[in-house]
Amino acid sequence: MKKLFLLDGMALIYRAYFALSKVPRLTSYGLNTGAIMGFTNTLLELLKNQKPTHIAVVFDTDAPTNRHIEYEAYKAHREKMPEDLAMSIPFIHRLIEGFNIPIITMDGFEADDIIGTLAKKAEKQGFTVYCMTPDKDFGQLVSDHIFIYKPARMGNGAETLGVPEILEKWEVNDVCQVIDILGLWGDAVDNIPGIPGIGEKTAKKLVQDFGSVEGIIENSHQLKGKLKENVENYATQGLISKKLATILLDVPIDLDEKALELEEPNRALLEPLFAELEFRTLGKRVFGEEFNVVEANGGHRSAGQMDLFAVSLEEVTTVAVTEPIVPSQNIHNTPHQYILLDTEEQQRHLAGQLAQLPRFCFDTETTSLDALSADIVGMSFAFEKGTAYYIPTPADREIAQSIVDIFKPVFENAMIEKVGQNLKYDILLLSRYGVQVQGPLFDTMIAHYLIDPDTRHNMDILAENYLGYSPVSITELIGAKGKNQLNMRDVAIELVKEYAAEDADITWQLHEILKPLLLETHTLALAQQVEFPLIYVLAEIEKNGVMIDIETLRAFSLSLDEDIRRLETTIYEKAGVQFNIASPKQLGEVLFDKLGLDPKAKKTKTGQYKTGEDVLLTLAHKSDIVQDILDFRQLQKLKSTYVDALPGLISKETGLIHTSYNQAVAATGRLSSTNPNLQNIPIRTEKGREVRKAFIPRTTGHVLLSADYSQIELRLIAELSHDENMLEAFAAGHDIHRATAARVYGLSLEEVTSDQRRNAKAVNFGIIYGQSAFGLSQSLGIPRKEAATIIEQYFAQYAGIRQYMTKAVEFAKEHGYVETILKRRRYLRDINSANMTVRGFAERNAINAPIQGSAADLIKIAMIHIQQDIQNLGLRGKMIMQVHDELVFDVPQEEVEQFSAIIIDRMKNAMTLNVPIEVEVGKGNNWLEAH
Repeated sequence: MKKLFLLDGMALIYRAYFALSKVPRLTSYGLNTGAIMGFTNTLLELLKNQKPTHIAVVFDTDAPTNRHIEYEAYKAHREKMPEDLAMSIPFIHRLIEGFNIPIITMDGFEADDIIGTLAKKAEKQGFTVYCMTPDKDFGQLVSDHIFIYKPARMGNGAETLGVPEILEKWEVNDVCQVIDILGLWGDAVDNIPGIPGIGEKTAKKLVQDFGSVEGIIENSHQLKGKLKENVENYATQGLISKKLATILLDVPIDLDEKALELEEPNRALLEPLFAELEFRTLGKRVFGEEFNVVEANGGHRSAGQMDLFAVSLEEVTTVAVTEPIVPSQNIHNTPHQYILLDTEEQQRHLAGQLAQLPRFCFDTETTSLDALSADIVGMSFAFEKGTAYYIPTPADREIAQSIVDIFKPVFENAMIEKVGQNLKYDILLLSRYGVQVQGPLFDTMIAHYLIDPDTRHNMDILAENYLGYSPVSITELIGAKGKNQLNMRDVAIELVKEYAAEDADITWQLHEILKPLLLETHTLALAQQVEFPLIYVLAEIEKNGVMIDIETLRAFSLSLDEDIRRLETTIYEKAGVQFNIASPKQLGEVLFDKLGLDPKAKKTKTGQYKTGEDVLLTLAHKSDIVQDILDFRQLQKLKSTYVDALPGLISKETGLIHTSYNQAVAATGRLSSTNPNLQNIPIRTEKGREVRKAFIPRTTGHVLLSADYSQIELRLIAELSHDENMLEAFAAGHDIHRATAARVYGLSLEEVTSDQRRNAKAVNFGIIYGQSAFGLSQSLGIPRKEAATIIEQYFAQYAGIRQYMTKAVEFAKEHGYVETILKRRRYLRDINSANMTVRGFAERNAINAPIQGSAADLIKIAMIHIQQDIQNLGLRGKMIMQVHDELVFDVPQEEVEQFSAIIIDRMKNAMTLNVPIEVEVGKGNNWLEAH
């Protein structure tokens, strides 16, 4: 079978760009590769799963078409292409050429017209044709042999639409009537006007009744009211719109079957392109471990040898894209001296050398990625470029312990700085061997996070970016993940020595490069006073762990089961039909087709109704079934994500849960956590809070203490903005939302109603996230005009906040970044973008990042001081969790008073500020009682 795929190039590129626009993938030299990676993934998925025999990618050119000439306003209002996207286009063209796929363009004709013409010609030549595009206009082209192919996106699989699907989606009898609906409805993106007052639903109904735009105009006397008036007054505009929406099928272009045949990719073009784009991991998966720009032997496998599609789609779509260039330097061509020390005499001699140094770098090799259960395989040390030492440790625990003990004094020497990559892991691992690492730290992962928070920070990436050096891959030693992966102990000692010593050597070299960069970016003090000391604190919290009451969770799970079943029955009764509540498609049909809750309900690009939480929240006031559905979803997620999952995370060794805190993930400076993600445990609903009941003290006679900053982000915006009215309200100890309402509505504090306070609270929290009048009206369920008035009054009363917002954006536009109080930077590379959507996102970050980042810095400093106090005073209580602006402690009853005093003092006075900081401390027999 001849199978031709015609790709709508720019539509697919735009789709890829905006899918990743909020989490840009940046190379070491600042190129956003999100669109290129997205397009590459789409292309690989197509080639692997669909196996076309023929293929082409079609693009528009800058030359005007007849549409532009006949209708000057056509596409005139389109926003300027984002700069990042414009820079990506040449790379995507090179990528397509590297895959030996023809690129087709023709001046005077749009890509749609070229695709339409070629599709119809190919159909006559016996092809099955797939128009690959997210564009809805292509529905008019489908036939028995022409289909729309919508690529996979956002977890949804690829979708193929033929005649039956188009007829159902557009509610027409003939696919040509898609053009009529588009002509009536118009297209805001392309500036096709349509007929005013006619949306999708009305357009479909009119076409069903009268067949075409011409038929509607001819029978306008049968219409009523404003609709009749608009059809008659804008008849010509409707006909022009239909013509603009019609894909041409007579472009003067030949169907060259031979030129469209799928060929083998050109490795000689693709490999250096992947390297330039820093698609390192994807490059190795596509080209194999030999992926390189310049190999030591100067040779490459031929394109015919390349198993381009050996990688699964799942692997391709989840690969990170900020991988850097694979440089020519590596362990095979770089002079080095990596020394194996496998005798006690050699090891003691090295320990003596280390004891005389101001700093040294170390790394550990282990049997597992879980530091709290792993066994040590060996240790490596470095303190000068090109030289490193490896000390192996056997499986015998007693002998391994004796070797670790040789180095225990230097690890615990508080005068020696310890250098490493992701030191928290090594600190936790060594604590299992009775070693309490002490002294100043320099963590290259954290250092780079402060220098460039939005990119990746693993050692391989840093080595390639800053040293031009490609370290030995772990997969070269133990193989890829899976049942056949080896253990580090299974690898020949000589290979392990080279790998492990290289880690220490390269990390040492990175530390020498990154330290001056911390100085240059004014973040060295933040590193030395906050981030590096925090490593010790986080290691301690993780080691401390949290006790979970399994019986509480088991009982809660059964209770949730009953609630879910009860809600299910209620929803079916109110809907009058049984359906899969978890299916967005079925849910949309019930809510909008059967119950008619929103005649203007929006649909996704796949044609089904949008039923996300944001949509349902706006409908909750229309029918109580919507709130039932929201509750149903929340309870199902609560049960599966936490209640049923938490018991499985309990350590067999300790009987506790040990979450992992991530210091170098959130660009704002906030901590994140995994296994479990404590930050996402629900707190806004009564059922969600119930999960906290299962977090209990580890022994009798203990309680949990919870300490929480009160309205910290609002206090920090008052601090950063120096707004007199807000500072005054906090200084007086007023309820800030009531005080805000009093100012906005011109009332005394006593006169403020609960609704007015609620409105003020929404503005207080929404304003720092760039909430508009429309957003406020949606969240509060009030008219947009009223919301606009509230915001206007808010800024009139808090002029300092408006000034802060303006200055933050201006500073970002001038410098390319914003800073917290402690000089933590958030880079905003899109702040001067000509594209309003992209720029708006960066402007909101410019306002919010200093607030969130300062809150992150504040609690981190408090954590460092509290942990120091616990150790210095020999207290038995432990810090066991950090969740947003809250700290949780497991404390003996007799230490509660002392702990509370320490916590309040350290949290309040972590930084010297003008605004008063308030801390609320509670205690209880579980986390819920304490908070």
